[in-house]
Amino acid sequence: MRLEAHAKAKKRGLLALRQSDLSDFMAWLRELGLNPRSAARTVHAVRGFYRYAVREGRLKLDPMDNLKAPKAFKALPRYLTPAQVDALLAAPDVATPLGIRDRAILETFYATGLRVAELIGLKASDLDHNVGLLTCFGKGRKERLVPIGRTAREWVARYAAEVRPRLAGPKGAPNLFLSHRGRRLGHTGLWKIVRRHAVTAGVERVLTPHVLRHSFATHLLERGADLRSLQAMLGHADISTTQIYTHITRERLRQVYDQFHPRA
Repeated sequence: MRLEAHAKAKKRGLLALRQSDLSDFMAWLRELGLNPRSAARTVHAVRGFYRYAVREGRLKLDPMDNLKAPKAFKALPRYLTPAQVDALLAAPDVATPLGIRDRAILETFYATGLRVAELIGLKASDLDHNVGLLTCFGKGRKERLVPIGRTAREWVARYAAEVRPRLAGPKGAPNLFLSHRGRRLGHTGLWKIVRRHAVTAGVERVLTPHVLRHSFATHLLERGADLRSLQAMLGHADISTTQIYTHITRERLRQVYDQFHPRA
């Protein structure tokens, strides 16, 4: 139990821990990198333990009384390194039609930072290859323009020319990216595509499409993009939502400093 390890480090018994000790314990949970749910479950279990001790007469006062978990428990979005992104993008077998489709999907995801619903809702006419802009409809059906890079455009163009006509057939769905049956890709189908190639690339055992969105935002910000531009590309209604990525880059800076500075 984590609380037992913390009590041992404090050289106290579990029932001898003071409120300051438990406050340190909750800060320690954050340093362990627990996700918010795991941290909340741990704090909830500790509260239950001390309430039980008070009910049983083992303690007179509950040391967890009025002690709140720190707001910093909010998890930072997961993202890939540029090298991991390169491995993921190279994973599909582009000697096959579906491999070309999957490569175009992954390239578009990383090049634009679209949400899953936005990507599967794309029509072929939503991409302007000459200008390098993509039109999508975000939350609340709000329309926005997102730049799309040359490499992604080239893969989408190849998919549109070589693969999509065969998938669509005479009665295919109007969407840009189609299933092997010529239908509109669903959320589950898209998640399976991303996860399958993540396993092939050795990136992560469980990778969600949203991690590519976070990677897009993080890499842009790390290379000097301003928050307002990033907010517009991601389709965030509030700049405070975009600001979460500044915390990610700060964490990266700290990690680099701690790893390489001789007196860190």
